[in-house]
Amino acid sequence: MAKHKLIIEEEYEFELIGICSNYSDYRLCWGINKALNIQLSKGNDYEVTLKKEGENKYSFYEYYDEDEHIEYYLIKNLSNTYKRLIPEKDQIDYFIIIKNNYVRDVNDMVTRLKGIESILTAFIFDVEELKSKSNLEF
Repeated sequence: MAKHKLIIEEEYEFELIGICSNYSDYRLCWGINKALNIQLSKGNDYEVTLKKEGENKYSFYEYYDEDEHIEYYLIKNLSNTYKRLIPEKDQIDYFIIIKNNYVRDVNDMVTRLKGIESILTAFIFDVEELKSKSNLEF
């Protein structure tokens, strides 16, 4: 009897911006909200359980734009136990995840983010190139 193997490939249909900042998450959020005209607010910590490291909690902010139906999330890359959410991007302090964006120009958003005093720099990442992209599923 022949064996069949089912391979399920996840689709990552969101945009990802990495941010380098030495500021605290709430201070950074204030600047992002002002620059992008959104209202990120503190949500429950984002929890990821890894086999070797156990449970890790990452600071998490969220906002849903009811007019444009865009979801924004800000996640800290360093957990309460000092583990990276995306270990291959250890130079990045925060990630902004943007879902259902059919209206806003991401390059313009990055330019605005770079203008914030609390942000050293910002980058656009291709999610498919990340080894740990499964940590961004929620």
